[in-house]
Amino acid sequence: MTQPADSPVLAVAGLAYAYPDGHQALFGVDLTLARGERVALLGPNGAGKTTLVLHLNGILTAGAGSVHVAGLPVRADTMGEIRRRVGVVFQDPDDQLFMPTVRDDVAFGPANAGVRGAELDARVTRALDRVGMVGFADRPPHHLSFGQRRRVAVATVLAMDPEILVLDEPSANLDPAARRELADILLSLDLTVLMVTHDLPYALELCPRSVILSEGVLAADGPTHELLSNDELLKRHRLELPFGFDPSAARR
Repeated sequence: MTQPADSPVLAVAGLAYAYPDGHQALFGVDLTLARGERVALLGPNGAGKTTLVLHLNGILTAGAGSVHVAGLPVRADTMGEIRRRVGVVFQDPDDQLFMPTVRDDVAFGPANAGVRGAELDARVTRALDRVGMVGFADRPPHHLSFGQRRRVAVATVLAMDPEILVLDEPSANLDPAARRELADILLSLDLTVLMVTHDLPYALELCPRSVILSEGVLAADGPTHELLSNDELLKRHRLELPFGFDPSAARR
């Protein structure tokens, strides 16, 4: 399927969803991402961020509305291709790493998709190289530091050659050095990135644009530095900057 170059790589339209217990998590969300954009998804706990993310690769399916990835609708008959195009990196890397070695973990997705031999080896090496972990390919994941495991989790997704990288709280539980290393990796990737985070300085550093999801609706959408400089907006949606942090001074 060929798309015009200026078409959005992600288009969410009128997305609404209620869980089986009746809790309405999303109320008609509209969101588009251009190819190559880096966007932070901000909001308080319970805002619906995870529910939205789980619709992007079909883990959840909409009660109403639609999701399109590179023009392809997210539905049962397109699920395999959607999950190749949209890679999700979960907050806890141990949710994604379960094989005996790093190499095996990174190869798992492409191998299940039918990639074999030299092409599979090249995919694994390329993905590990992009996150600076080639030298750890034969190590057991549980012998790595938390930050190293998170980088390997990113590599497992990159090995699928996705168009969109979705990251759930990527800076959580990282020490300052690991946080910086991951930021440098994410800034080097030529991918569309949607980053779910409570870490507002990290959002400012990595994402020129942010959206705020609050009580299941899109409450704000604009340049990250503008949203984070709006004290009233942040307070209204239970978002807080670290004490003394000045978004205008910290802007890259």
